[in-house]
Amino acid sequence: MHIFEFIRPKDSAAAIAAAAQSNTAQQGADVRFMGGGTTLIDLMKLNVETPARVLDINRLPLDKIELMPDGGLKIGATVRNSDLAYHAKVQQDYSVLSQAILQGASAQIRNMATVGGNLLQRTRCVYFRDTAMPCNKREPGTGCPAITGHNRTLAILGASEHCLATNPSDMCVALAALEVTIHIQGTKGSRAVAFGDFHLLPGNTPHRETVLEAGDLITHVTLPPPVTGSKQVYLKLRDRASYEFALSSAAVVLAVASGKITRARIALGGVGTKPWRSPEAEAALTGKPANDASFRQAAEAALRNARPQSENKFKIELAKRCLTHALRTAAAS
Repeated sequence: MHIFEFIRPKDSAAAIAAAAQSNTAQQGADVRFMGGGTTLIDLMKLNVETPARVLDINRLPLDKIELMPDGGLKIGATVRNSDLAYHAKVQQDYSVLSQAILQGASAQIRNMATVGGNLLQRTRCVYFRDTAMPCNKREPGTGCPAITGHNRTLAILGASEHCLATNPSDMCVALAALEVTIHIQGTKGSRAVAFGDFHLLPGNTPHRETVLEAGDLITHVTLPPPVTGSKQVYLKLRDRASYEFALSSAAVVLAVASGKITRARIALGGVGTKPWRSPEAEAALTGKPANDASFRQAAEAALRNARPQSENKFKIELAKRCLTHALRTAAAS
């Protein structure tokens, strides 16, 4: 790990001003905010992340969970995963979020990891984390050895000829299905970004993972008012039962009336280059009977555009079965 400057800004304005300063051609690349540090510190130890300046934001007032006037929920960027997962309002009205968090990492990591950190969690692709190997995400233009190499755990949705890296977050899959809004403060003021617009597809620029610009600070996210009586499930399939990233996962939020699905929100994890919302699956479900035939049809729609690589074709059927089972479980709840 190389030498870096450690700063504790007194307020958000100071944090943003310090983060906006950069000495590199890729603006902002040498500055990082730190919440729990559960991903950042790992990557710094590997020399994947080499910031010159680390800004500790834990003393900023961003650690509250608050009920909003419209019945929704405001969640600060430094709220710990454990606090969020066990919050009574989350467990009652946004249970898919609680389920997703509790299926991620370990209890010790959940006690430290934050909402903002989860939104910015970086891939576990072995080539990205090994600085002896080329990687377009880490060093643009060097190549993507995963295309012809080890790609069993990588993406089958949203990949490009430059990058196959999978987004690893469980929390973000649930946030996609819940249609949260991400609130950001930066040098140009404040703005709100719909969750689906926050993460970027790799395309020709896999090193750009989000819409954040130099100096931008995620302050909080807001959840819309809960859908009364919604049925929610997060299902995660992985190689081992604990402390493992998803090969496939599904976040399901359903409203069912008289045996028919009146509303569906579907997101997939472990298979996309970003948390993968599936409007195709949602459209296939809406107005249909809540039965296995409808669920399988939705799963087929969700994976219709999958593009597997040499080692991960199995993920197509795995993801279909994961989504089908999650829908079946939700409808029966």
